[in-house]
Amino acid sequence: MLTRIAAAACPERAELVIEIGPGRGALTRKLLERAKRVVAIEVDPYLAGHLRRQYASEPRLEVVEADVLSTDLGQWGHVPVAGNLPYYITSPILERVLQTHPPRAVFLIQKEVAERLVAAPGSRDYGYLTVRTAFFAGARLLFEVKPAAFHPPPKVDSAVVLLHPQAPPAGLADPEAFLRFVALCFSHKRKTLRNNLAGQYGKDAVEGWPEAGLRAEQVALEGFVEMFARLGKLQ
Repeated sequence: MLTRIAAAACPERAELVIEIGPGRGALTRKLLERAKRVVAIEVDPYLAGHLRRQYASEPRLEVVEADVLSTDLGQWGHVPVAGNLPYYITSPILERVLQTHPPRAVFLIQKEVAERLVAAPGSRDYGYLTVRTAFFAGARLLFEVKPAAFHPPPKVDSAVVLLHPQAPPAGLADPEAFLRFVALCFSHKRKTLRNNLAGQYGKDAVEGWPEAGLRAEQVALEGFVEMFARLGKLQ
């Protein structure tokens, strides 16, 4: 499993790779086999110290004791990112990583979250997280990981996802405003777009849209871009 993650993050030998949440360094070792340098960001002081001691004779590893959410990942340039992400902060970490536009990012995450990242419009897993991720990157589920692969085994299944950052859709001058619009579309999951948007833009503004009677979970990224563009013409 760890060899496959490292190979996905560094399909060819990389100059540098960033690892998020290295823990006791199991993936770190595999990354060092495929990269000239590894920067490992670990928030836990005990684990950071353990890594420094474990790899004391390895000058190619830099251990950064810090919270990844408050770390400027761009300081290391345009490099691959990998890691095992904790469930409760997976979404903000993904957002922070994708904003730095790495060539690729490979993460071991809870299977439930992985399925949301790669979901298709109309499926039960499709939601705001899916669209927000698609706005920044293409997502692919590489393989699933059963609890028995870990010690101690967690209570949930995991999966490995590959993210290939891409340029935002053309013509969007204000990406943050667009993402706020998408969040509004998903604000009440069972309501139609007409009902979710009426309070902000007025019912008449969206009444004639072909998507007005749809729910947000039925609309692909391109559809949200088209709707947002229409609003721009109205304002």
